[in-house]
Amino acid sequence: MLLAIDVHYTDDAVTTGAVGFTSWADAVPSAEWTHRGPASAEPYEPGQFYRRELPHAVRAAVAARATHSLDAIVVDAHVWLEPGRPGLGAHLFAALGSAVPVVGVAKSAYRDGVAIAVLRGESRSPLWVTAEGCHPMTAASHVRAMHGPHRLPTLLLRADHLARGLATPRS
Repeated sequence: MLLAIDVHYTDDAVTTGAVGFTSWADAVPSAEWTHRGPASAEPYEPGQFYRRELPHAVRAAVAARATHSLDAIVVDAHVWLEPGRPGLGAHLFAALGSAVPVVGVAKSAYRDGVAIAVLRGESRSPLWVTAEGCHPMTAASHVRAMHGPHRLPTLLLRADHLARGLATPRS
């Protein structure tokens, strides 16, 4: 199973949206769930994003691994910020014992970053893809092939909507 994870904060809570799917080109999830908990005590710091989101991403990945074999995890963040500087995805990869490849899909570039620009649909704004546990060009190719006519692939948008409370998990 492939797993897309997104995390959303409000003043008093954090919600993680997770979407499972079997193929990079899938249009419909095979599983989905949310987890809501108290907001992290870690304040937002540029370049330290992982401190807030890592516990929530790990919880979603561990829950998925309890019932599924994971082929890769896709996070709404960078895996690598710049050469030698890990982002959320690299920390998640390490926290999972380097056992599951992690693909980062970010909506904005990181200064001096190593991300690969991926244009999808008719968008002129790229997504920024980084990876650990698989070749970054392979990860970029997978993201490019994901379902959906727009910049954001269908199932990544679904994880975002679950995290933001704009959708509820299907049974």
